[in-house]
Amino acid sequence: MGDVFPTIRAAVVQAASVLYDREKTLEKAVSLIEEAAGQGAELVAFSESFLPGYPYHLWLSAPVWYQDLFKEWFLNGVEIPSKTTDVLCDAARANEIDVVMGVNERDGKTCYNTLVFINRRGQLLGKHRKIMPTHAERAHWGVGDGSNIRTWDYDNYRLSGLLCWEHSMDLMRHAMIAQRPQIHVASWVGGGAMALWDDIFEMTSELCSRYHAHVGDCFVLKVDGALDQAGYEKLCQTEYQQDKIKLGGGNSAIIAPGGKFLAGPLKDDEGILYADLDLNAIADWVHLHDAVGHNARPDLLSLLINTNEYHVTQPMAGFSNTRFQSLSINGGQVSNPADLLADIERLSADLANIRLAIQEKTLIST
Repeated sequence: MGDVFPTIRAAVVQAASVLYDREKTLEKAVSLIEEAAGQGAELVAFSESFLPGYPYHLWLSAPVWYQDLFKEWFLNGVEIPSKTTDVLCDAARANEIDVVMGVNERDGKTCYNTLVFINRRGQLLGKHRKIMPTHAERAHWGVGDGSNIRTWDYDNYRLSGLLCWEHSMDLMRHAMIAQRPQIHVASWVGGGAMALWDDIFEMTSELCSRYHAHVGDCFVLKVDGALDQAGYEKLCQTEYQQDKIKLGGGNSAIIAPGGKFLAGPLKDDEGILYADLDLNAIADWVHLHDAVGHNARPDLLSLLINTNEYHVTQPMAGFSNTRFQSLSINGGQVSNPADLLADIERLSADLANIRLAIQEKTLIST
């Protein structure tokens, strides 16, 4: 009979945040989670920085203009863990649904563009921070580290997630594909709301997401944000800004291995897309290629990944007679320099004894 994999009913939420209002957006998120679960969904995914909303303002003018908006956005950031994530976990557990949520994570005085992964038992599995904010986003978000380049094992499937322009970083995508996820969440901003980007963003986000499904032999939940009237009015304070941004902006879809649409695209409007993901369908493609298996040449081309967690400061243990915590000898790492010093002293004593013995033999022979 062989192995039989489950079919997962998945939901993609294309919705507008209550822009920069964490509590009201959280209420909306819980309502949408409940709606998706009510339609039988076992997995629901949200867009980039849904909580408390994507910082559209950073594309509309200089920092001097958007200082007040930045402050509001910053103060509505989401700490992990926090009461906000507790509410999301409670909603996941109450509705027996797995949740992937985009948040503006606030950690101390720095924010990060982050995906949060929660299982249907209400457990916060972990997070992924965008490793490189895109263009003007670097004025608002810090960079993620290699500890977040990983997949997540849910009850009956393996899932990965990346944010927006990370899907244009081929090495980043390859690092995820190499961990063999069956479902991938491609979380994007509602980029079509930016008038300057409209056509190019829609083309690029769709192309990257469908290509990931093709090369990764996985299902892709392409989930975009959207901008509603209240958000538009909040952002547009000049005629110039009114010309640069517009309502809607989403183009969400659910994509099968190989790149075909299972649901959507949903253009501009708010709504939820559903599809049944038959994980056995992955086998229909793997005989053609496996980018990290029989179609790879790791002896010629391979990827190095630094999975260490980034820290601003590092503790330094002191020891006598040296200023260094560790030494490198011929490329090897010495974990305990005190032991090294003791070995050097013993070798020095042995060398002195050998020299003395040689001198004594020389005197006897003469």
